[in-house]
Amino acid sequence: MRVAKDNVDVRMEIPGAVIRQRMDFGDVSGFDKISCEYFTLAAGVDTTPLFQGLEGNLCQCPHWGFVLRGQLTTTDAKGARETVNANDLFHWPPGHNVKVDADAEIVMFSPQREHSHVINHMIEMVKG
Repeated sequence: MRVAKDNVDVRMEIPGAVIRQRMDFGDVSGFDKISCEYFTLAAGVDTTPLFQGLEGNLCQCPHWGFVLRGQLTTTDAKGARETVNANDLFHWPPGHNVKVDADAEIVMFSPQREHSHVINHMIEMVKG
């Protein structure tokens, strides 16, 4: 799910402040602690080889985030693609790979245990 900033409902607007809120932006029931991650990614980065060996060779952790700059495309297990751009909110459900289309910076919130498992797996894959 991708939501452009202009498509997030304005709940309050006063001089000097605009508050936007997107309701029902994913469900975190069944998860423990949440971690926040800040990723800086170069164009061309592709998680596909890093996720080899995970269930379905995909990241099985959900993420909620915001694209500060750049462009990224996710591909799910069925081959469906979705592209997010600067100023988009996003929710990536379990079962995805990510390709960086343009140098990007993103902030993500993820279930800590599940995403730590994925990050640790990627570290091992890079080690060879």
